[in-house]
Amino acid sequence: MAAPKGPATHVDSPLEPVFDAHSRVLMLGTMPSPKSREVGYHYGNPQNRFWRVMAAICGEEPPTCREECRALALLHHFALDDVLRSCTIVGASDASIRDAVPNDLRARVLDHAPIRAIFCTGAASHRLYRRYIEPELGIPATRLPSTSPANASWSLPRLVEAYGVVKRYLQE
Repeated sequence: MAAPKGPATHVDSPLEPVFDAHSRVLMLGTMPSPKSREVGYHYGNPQNRFWRVMAAICGEEPPTCREECRALALLHHFALDDVLRSCTIVGASDASIRDAVPNDLRARVLDHAPIRAIFCTGAASHRLYRRYIEPELGIPATRLPSTSPANASWSLPRLVEAYGVVKRYLQE
């Protein structure tokens, strides 16, 4: 794997969690990508397959804008947040993360929604969750494959199949 290109930048996430009092599942990314920060919503890079995958497991058409993404999440009772509040990172390369500061998921989401399961959308978010958050919360998270375009070895149908485990919690 080639080293990420560009300067390392300190990033504070501008994104708030997405949830309501009916959210049953918490989906965690690592840190919003530059494109997601630019457009102001989770998984906002149109090349990221997260919204296509979640729409497929929920039996919906893929959302096309921030408002539709939020509506899909709330309608189907999944919450969104990130493991990290801030870090030093090169572009969107999770492998380059340093100086990680975790989010307080209890205060941000868990104290306000009846979350039954936590899923990490990739290896880096899962590793950082296990390191920084799981010891405090005592709640394990399930690792799912990344929907990032960098994870090109996973086709959309394969991702939908892997994310099918989330559907069970959404339908309870």
